[in-house]
Amino acid sequence: MSGRAEPKVYSIPTGVSFVDQLAAGILDRVGNDPLALAGVTVLLPTRRSCRSLREAFLRRSGGQPMLLPRMSPLGELDAASLSLTSAEELPGVPLELPDPISGLKRQMMLARLILQATGVSATTAQAVRLGADLGRLIDAVWTENVAFDRLASLVPEDYAQHWQVTLEFLKIVTEHWPAILGASALTDPAQRRNLVLQTQAALWRAEPPQGLVIAAGSTGSIPASADLLAVVAALPQGAVVLPGLDLEADEASWDAIRADEAHPQHGLAHLLDRLSVGRAAVRRWNDAEEPRAARARLLAEAMRPAATTESWRELDGLDAAALEGLTRIDAPTAEEEASVIALLLRHALETPGKTAALVSPDRNLARRVAMALTRWGIAVNDSAGQPLVHTAVGTYLRLTAELAASRAHPLALLALAKHPLTAGGHDPAEFRRSARALERTVLRGPRPAEGFAGLIAALKATERFDHPDQQAALLGWLENLETLAAPFMEVLFSDAPLGDLIRAHVAFAEALASRTDAPGSEFLWRQDDGEEAATFVHELLEATEGFPTVPGKDYPALLDALMAMRPVRPRFHLHPRLYILGPMESRLQRFDLLILGGLNEGTWPPDPDADPWMSRPMRRDFGLPSPERMVGLSAHDFTQACGAEEVVLTRAERVDGTPTVPSRWLLRLETVLRALGLDGRIELAGEPWLAWARGLDEPDAVRPVAPPEPRPPVSARPRKLSVTKIEKWMRDPYAIYAEHVLRLRKLDPIAADPGAADRGQFIHAALDAFVKAYPSQLPDDALHRLLAMGRESFGPLLHSHPDVWAFWWPRFERIAEWFVGQERDRRRTLKPLATEVSGELMLSGPAGPFLLTAKADRIDSGGEGLVLIDYKTGTPPSTREIELGFAPQLPLEAAMAEAGGFAGVAKNRVAELAFWRLSGGDPPGEEKAVKGDPATLAAEARAGLEELIRHFDDPATPYRSCPRPAMAPRYTDYAHLARVQEWSAGGDGGEG
Repeated sequence: MSGRAEPKVYSIPTGVSFVDQLAAGILDRVGNDPLALAGVTVLLPTRRSCRSLREAFLRRSGGQPMLLPRMSPLGELDAASLSLTSAEELPGVPLELPDPISGLKRQMMLARLILQATGVSATTAQAVRLGADLGRLIDAVWTENVAFDRLASLVPEDYAQHWQVTLEFLKIVTEHWPAILGASALTDPAQRRNLVLQTQAALWRAEPPQGLVIAAGSTGSIPASADLLAVVAALPQGAVVLPGLDLEADEASWDAIRADEAHPQHGLAHLLDRLSVGRAAVRRWNDAEEPRAARARLLAEAMRPAATTESWRELDGLDAAALEGLTRIDAPTAEEEASVIALLLRHALETPGKTAALVSPDRNLARRVAMALTRWGIAVNDSAGQPLVHTAVGTYLRLTAELAASRAHPLALLALAKHPLTAGGHDPAEFRRSARALERTVLRGPRPAEGFAGLIAALKATERFDHPDQQAALLGWLENLETLAAPFMEVLFSDAPLGDLIRAHVAFAEALASRTDAPGSEFLWRQDDGEEAATFVHELLEATEGFPTVPGKDYPALLDALMAMRPVRPRFHLHPRLYILGPMESRLQRFDLLILGGLNEGTWPPDPDADPWMSRPMRRDFGLPSPERMVGLSAHDFTQACGAEEVVLTRAERVDGTPTVPSRWLLRLETVLRALGLDGRIELAGEPWLAWARGLDEPDAVRPVAPPEPRPPVSARPRKLSVTKIEKWMRDPYAIYAEHVLRLRKLDPIAADPGAADRGQFIHAALDAFVKAYPSQLPDDALHRLLAMGRESFGPLLHSHPDVWAFWWPRFERIAEWFVGQERDRRRTLKPLATEVSGELMLSGPAGPFLLTAKADRIDSGGEGLVLIDYKTGTPPSTREIELGFAPQLPLEAAMAEAGGFAGVAKNRVAELAFWRLSGGDPPGEEKAVKGDPATLAAEARAGLEELIRHFDDPATPYRSCPRPAMAPRYTDYAHLARVQEWSAGGDGGEG
């Protein structure tokens, strides 16, 4: 500059490193004088870009120490950094600026106003989220310098009644909020930013600084920033440096760009108009070589405004250098896209000093890539961080809140007890052992009564312990947990202020995190997530003044909503050469490899967010920016990033199983390349990467997996089974191996709701009690008595589970009516002899005796012999299954009865076998006699069982999984262990 009549607006072209060229130009202008360099002021868009410029100066100095310019982020100018030495002499310049209100405090105060508003029905968590939406509206209004009083005139009269509802709600921000801020002498962050920028502009306008002032990299999308840029451009020693202004577009295109908000150059064109500077007056920042000028021309052509795209028909040849270093990869799925990106980033590390970054607005893709990089032990620097709610400490705080709010629900208790931070004053490993013991003995199976009292009662009543001292130790552990949680739960379900609730929560969290050797605070608030959580709690306590009482059941959701908006950014142990950035964070950054990921329509550019307050035309009339403007800014980020030395463009053809549409920018680039006869060139370079990424997890060869054929020693094979297990043995020998040799049994669900098996047990118990109570003559009120026994059998489930009362009980009533009628008819010729009676039958095999056991539902006695009955609340087996021996239960019980194997039932011939189907439907009950001679069926079943015993007494006989698929059991608990899905695909599944 130095007195020369130079233009005050410059541009650094796309295709070069913005910060490197900016640093070189500044050094040229100060004549490499280090003292003069210290007098330079540089305004940049973000703190990250300030760091990048600092690194660029260090690269220019070869790493040697040097005095640097004063660098400040334009959108975050601090009032303390303003030069107010002569402010008293400047009219209209405030001596002091009000402090900004913190984001969390504003959100909580707005949520309080929402909860207090008439006609609004919202939970506390919903109010907090609405408060965040209102905060964004306030910021947008301040950013665009519009007034809320224009809201009332936005809508025609015929819509006024509907609009009045919204207007009434928005009085929160138009009337109540300004009054609250005024009383507290605070200001909204966006308003304060405007005040700072306006104050700086007034100071420089009144007293231009002596040193060089450069505003670089900004597109002026914030009006207050654009006004400051205008002041800088007018300073004697001022300069505005634009990022990637297209100086070669024809005038027709430039005029179209002015009207096209979605164009990447529209923001710059609008800024030039605001600065009253013609595009022809903008000069290049320096005369440095442009190694990727051909790439920049290709991008400019691809982004040509729609009004002039007819020029694509007359495209001249393009320098082949435009495609050098440019690759496109279309992955079939989002998972493969992430895998390819991770591989590209990992490969970049093979070159010493090479830097690489993924730039994408797709947070799901970013998380997938970060996770994929862990395969090589790489922790990548992700600029967006991770929501506090998803960190270890955030999860712990949420689980402690859920435990108390759910009154110690088994799921909440177990999730918290197994968290790594939980120790309860014990060694963590010892604490988790106790948690697993409680899980096995109490938490799995029917849900205990509510609260710690219900858990303690269930623990005292259980018989699942081998030794009483184990039970006593676990009882002490659970009572200690109750003691720790009691103060928090007491406050949670009282009308205590939110601040007291948070303090009680923190006290419980610290107590539960304590160990034998240190208090919980030493473990809870350390590391990045712990420090952020501590700051969050401190700010939340300051923000809760005057907040309404929060219902205990709503507290976990409130905590979730607040922590979800709080990012945690790790500071240590991150790789110094790899980054994941959002488009905004990537501005003015320099990387050797840039991967632009998630290039699908709706992701990049993103779909516009739905405005909860105003429609699209209303936003326009009110003065808020249109969604197209955000698309234009996003397009500028995309084109600038495409100017890097090495660029890879990636997208997924399907996301979550849904086909996607390529980003409009990719389609434009594809169209231009096709017009130039270069289509497919950049895709070709990406094909090997897809193959290599797939190869990371593909085996060298696919080898079929054989079905398991375990052959345990005969001494380990079972010598005692029930008749129901014999059917399983026939259908799925592997299940017998897993259950009786490996002793693996399926765990009950946690806090299980009653299922079909429980329904069968309840019905069996009621019928058993009724028949035992009236073995001969039925009372006149038999139905009434059976229903009473049913109520006793179903017990508290009738009241604690509405579905049992609504669905099961009406069916039982119908079953009871049918059963009583059936009994009155049967009692004329038959007499109940035994119900739920145990029996045994000793058999022999090559390896020794084999004991068969059974529990018969019912045995009746008649003139022709015994009648064996099996109650079925499900579907009885078919005649064919019984004839083939795959449903041997009743025939084997008949063999047992003929041998006198049932206690209290004399040896006798069996005259009939029958299933009673008790569905409660239409019909509610049905008697199905087994076809065939019972004696013959019994003899065949016994002979078949003896043959089965001999077969498996051979040590060479394997326990195969479902050897006859046609007769495989309907349900099995061991299919995953036998890997049935893996070896049965495409095969016969075993022997025929």
